[in-house]
Amino acid sequence: MSSIDELTKTGKECLEEGKFQDALSCFEQSLVIEPDNPNLWNLKGVVLRSLGRYDEASECYNKSLEIDPRDKDSS
Repeated sequence: MSSIDELTKTGKECLEEGKFQDALSCFEQSLVIEPDNPNLWNLKGVVLRSLGRYDEASECYNKSLEIDPRDKDSS
């Protein structure tokens, strides 16, 4: 397992346990390695939303969609 996989796994575990600061740290470290990973931006947004940092969370969700626009064919 690569360090990115370990960081992501740990971040998800921390998120589930309510350790939001630890989760945020893991996802931020992951994004240093893979800044164009939309799933990591989305996970960071989830953590920030959980911390009540809604504007920052929205920015992360938007970044995720900018990298990978989902439902490209929807109208």
